[in-house]
Amino acid sequence: MKRIQMKDDWPDSWKLSYQFDLIEIYGEKNKCGHAYQYINRMNKVIDLVKKYAKAGAKILDVAAGQGNFSLNLAELGYKVTWNDIGEELIGYVKLKYERGEVDYHPGNAFNLNIKDEFDIVLITEVIEHVAHPDQFLKMVSTFCRPKGLIIMTTPNGEYFRHHYPRFTRCKDPQSYEGLQFRRDADGHIFFLCAEELNYFEKYADLRVIYRSFFNNFLTSGHLKTNYVLKILPKSYIFAFEKTTAMTKGIISRKINAHMLVVFEKNA
Repeated sequence: MKRIQMKDDWPDSWKLSYQFDLIEIYGEKNKCGHAYQYINRMNKVIDLVKKYAKAGAKILDVAAGQGNFSLNLAELGYKVTWNDIGEELIGYVKLKYERGEVDYHPGNAFNLNIKDEFDIVLITEVIEHVAHPDQFLKMVSTFCRPKGLIIMTTPNGEYFRHHYPRFTRCKDPQSYEGLQFRRDADGHIFFLCAEELNYFEKYADLRVIYRSFFNNFLTSGHLKTNYVLKILPKSYIFAFEKTTAMTKGIISRKINAHMLVVFEKNA
């Protein structure tokens, strides 16, 4: 994936995407927690894709934004379809393109007209931005082949710093529709909890085959540890992350900011 430099004549959406890339890909030092969270999440997702699918498999990356997951997977030999509601971002993603097979299919995920069936659909940090996550997950499953997979990452609703409402306790999700599809934290609506997964399995006719929690408070730069991240070696940070990712039960759910789930579509 090519490294690019911002130009004054770029559209605002490209400039915003570049600001995210400065943090998430190029490691801007004043937001180390954000950067470590992102890289850790991307590495975990890509490792799971490689575990469950060989090169050449078809991947749909929903709400893919600046396309970093899409481009990295294409370079690994996967046939990737990039999707985002911001059609103008295609040009930005193409600036970073280096090699591999990437198709572009912009549009609102709820209204996509894709006839293809995919081996894996990625929804990374997406479902917390929709007012009807159950309907969203069921819709996404229609893009999977039978026994295909959905790989989802989302903020963990049980993390000690998260205080967003739970979807399964909400009486009127429709009231949140005006907050959907924003590209920043203001667009967060529901943070899912592990105990809610059973409901989503049944609603969308899916089966959870993998679940883990990751991005502890240090990796995330919380509790003022962002200052420590600027001086700690990466090896220390990821060693601690590896240790806390192996914790179980309530402790794991309280100290890790994100949840990773792999759903399998029933035949």
